[in-house]
Amino acid sequence: MGICGTAMGNVAVLMKRQGHDVSGSDTGIYPPMSDLLAGAEIDVMEGFDPQRLEELAPDTVVIGNAMSRGNPEVEWLLETRKFPFVSLPELVSREILSARRNIVISGTHGKTTTTSLAAYLLEKNAARPGWMIGGVPRDLPSGCELGEAGGPFAIEGDEYDSAFFDKRSKFIHYQPRVLVMNNLEFDHGDIFRDLEDIVRSFRHLTRLVPQGGAILYNADEPTLSSLMPVPWTRCISVGVGENADCRIADFEESPEGSRFTLCWPGGARTEIAWSLPGLFNARNAAMAAVSAGLILDPLKPESIDLSALKDFQGVKRRQEVRLDRPGLTVLEDFGHHPTAIAQTLVSLRARYPEWRLTACFEPRSNTACTSRFQQAFTDALAGADEVFLAPVHRADRYAEEDRLDTVRMARALATGGIAAHACDSFDALLDSLTAATVNETAQPRCVVIFSNGAFGGKLPLYLAQV
Repeated sequence: MGICGTAMGNVAVLMKRQGHDVSGSDTGIYPPMSDLLAGAEIDVMEGFDPQRLEELAPDTVVIGNAMSRGNPEVEWLLETRKFPFVSLPELVSREILSARRNIVISGTHGKTTTTSLAAYLLEKNAARPGWMIGGVPRDLPSGCELGEAGGPFAIEGDEYDSAFFDKRSKFIHYQPRVLVMNNLEFDHGDIFRDLEDIVRSFRHLTRLVPQGGAILYNADEPTLSSLMPVPWTRCISVGVGENADCRIADFEESPEGSRFTLCWPGGARTEIAWSLPGLFNARNAAMAAVSAGLILDPLKPESIDLSALKDFQGVKRRQEVRLDRPGLTVLEDFGHHPTAIAQTLVSLRARYPEWRLTACFEPRSNTACTSRFQQAFTDALAGADEVFLAPVHRADRYAEEDRLDTVRMARALATGGIAAHACDSFDALLDSLTAATVNETAQPRCVVIFSNGAFGGKLPLYLAQV
């Protein structure tokens, strides 16, 4: 149920590849997930129909976390108890992860890229891994793969809840052998009360790592450092500070790319030069390298071959270049948290030092739409020269005093000398952004679109008009 969700669709494909008969129901059936499911010959049915479900007589019903009480199939299942049901994370744990050496990648930011990197490095080192990635990797054949039975498996450790009947974070189900904790900030305000509420889930996750496994954590993040070390497993810190066990040194970024040195515990050093932007991606690479190295050789993780990083292209919608011509570059980024936006703008400033940096932001996530990050988003976007703010997604869901105030944000940014526009519709934003791009040609311009949604469907139109 809810088969067209990114995680649910990928798991449906993996279940099909394991030999199960798989079908599913959902609303809003459209590409790319509908294409993926059709290619796997999985039957997808429109809407939710208890009678149809009864006639299908499945051995197990998998309920996605987008399903809630009031859904007709949910209510029928609870009333009749005719078929057993599980959450998606429970199914993944039972059917895929129980016999694997799992790398679980957790953190507020960078999970998709780091998981892609770990799977990519394991693949390039002939480990025949499996993986499940909540995005579209550009260097792997798909977002999900079973790999070799009993082999390593890389999976995103999402802290969001599992189902309406299981409010534990998904990653509690994922049986980590190597756990990566990349960062930890407040997010998902619809299910977590505060930062300490999220920290509690991460504490529970650390208790699942076996004695022979390992926990990698960001040494530069105070919240994570306060949780470490733990006495029951190996703990390795990764960061830029001198106190880090595995250190990222000599980071440099330019229009040609970025480079850094990975200093391993014990003194080994690996020089890395690649195309991905930002110190945040260097940290993602370090976490992926150490975690994959530990899976390949727990006693000598530095023996992993990292030469393939020079060819790594990343994940779609993560600083993805959508248009690149003299004087104009347009990027699409999934950023929807102030920290991620601020870090991306710092990186773009280094890559395009003499360019006009234009940031467009769609407040769409359940946390971004609220006033909780009002000042933080304003401060983050101040890293641009010009800002276009889209209307708050489903603004009527939030009381005025609890809703992100984009007009106030624009005023605050303008006070700081930044050209800022709070647009009341996506059509107005498209017109203003297009006019600014076409009419102001004296200075080269880098435009970055921050959205974890579809940006009102306007990005293709903008690209066609400029």
